[in-house]
Amino acid sequence: MDCGYNSGGDKVAEMQEFVSDLMMDPDREQIASEIMVLQSIYGEEVIHLWKTPTSASTQSAAPGTSIRYVISLNLPSHDDVSIRILVSVPPSYPASSPPQLQLLSRYIGAFGTDSSLFGSVLRTFISLSGVQWSAGTVCVFDGLQNILERCEQWYEERLSRGNESELVQGDTIVREPTPEDPTPLELAKDVAAVELPRENFLLGVQIIAAEPIIDRKSVFVGRACRISHPSQVPLILDYLMSDRHVARATHPTINAWRCKVGNTVHQDNDDNGESAAGSRLAHLLSILEIDDVLVVVTRWFGGIHLGPDRFKHINHAARNALEAAGFLDLDEGSRKTGKAPHKGRRR
Repeated sequence: MDCGYNSGGDKVAEMQEFVSDLMMDPDREQIASEIMVLQSIYGEEVIHLWKTPTSASTQSAAPGTSIRYVISLNLPSHDDVSIRILVSVPPSYPASSPPQLQLLSRYIGAFGTDSSLFGSVLRTFISLSGVQWSAGTVCVFDGLQNILERCEQWYEERLSRGNESELVQGDTIVREPTPEDPTPLELAKDVAAVELPRENFLLGVQIIAAEPIIDRKSVFVGRACRISHPSQVPLILDYLMSDRHVARATHPTINAWRCKVGNTVHQDNDDNGESAAGSRLAHLLSILEIDDVLVVVTRWFGGIHLGPDRFKHINHAARNALEAAGFLDLDEGSRKTGKAPHKGRRR
C-alpha cells in the first residue's frame, strides 16, 4: 500500500513537502539534501513516501522518527525491467547508523525473486560483499547502485539459463503444474520444516507457525507474531514472501493485524486475493480483543473448490496460530498487550 505525506495528494508534491519539512530541522538537513540529490539523479517521479498499511497514520518528519521512502529504478542495461526498493532511515542516520534497503519487487522481469537476493539486499551495509559505510557519511546512493548491479547480474543469470518454467505474467505464474511439482501438502511441510534466515530487521520478532490444516488437497497454514509498531507489518510479510514455498502459494499472506501506539489502536487487513478473508481475520482479532499482533494465513489450493469451508479453515488456521503463539493463554487483564509466552515452531 503506497501513500503520501498528505492523504490523497500528488506523490511528487507530497515528497517535496516532506523534504521541505526535513530541511527545517538542522539534524535532518543532511537527509533532506541526500533525497534531493537522489531526485536530481533518478528523477522526482520515481521517489515517493512509504506509508505503513494503516489508514490512521502517515509518514512523519518529526524528530526521533524513522523515515521511509520507496524508489523505483530500471536496471542499467535493461530499461524495460524495474525494481522497487524501500529505503528505511533510522533517527541515528547518518551519525551512528546506516540506512536499511529492502527489495520490494516480487519479480524482476519475468523471474520471481528468491530469498538469497532478498537477503543480500537487506545486508547491503552489513555485509563484506555490500557497501562499506562510515559513521557520519550519507550512503543511500552507493547502496542503490550496488543493488542495481547485483539485481542486474541476478537477472542476466536467469536469462542465460533460458528457464521457461520461471516465466510469469505480472504477478501470476502462467505455466501449468507438472507431475514433478510438489503438492500443496509437500509445500506446507517444507514451510513448516525450513527456518528462514533471520535478518536484522526481525530481531526480537518470533513468527510462530501452527500445524497445517488439510482438506481436499488444499492446505492452510497459520502464523502469528507480536508486533510493537505498524511499520513492522510490511517487513514481516515481505520476510515471509522471501521463502519460495510461501511465495508459490495461491494466497500467500492473507492477514490481519492490530497494534496499539500510545492511546490509538491501528488495524488493517488484506484478503490477498481471497475475497473477504482478511476482514474475517480482523473480526476474529476484534472479538478476541488481542492487540499488538499480526496473524497470517497461507493457502495452497489443491485443485478442488471448497466453497464456504475455505473461510472456516482460514479462521481455524489463524486461531491455531494465535494459540500456538500463546496469545489465547493470556488472562483478560493482560490479553490486550499481546505479550505472550511463545509456544510452537518459531520462524
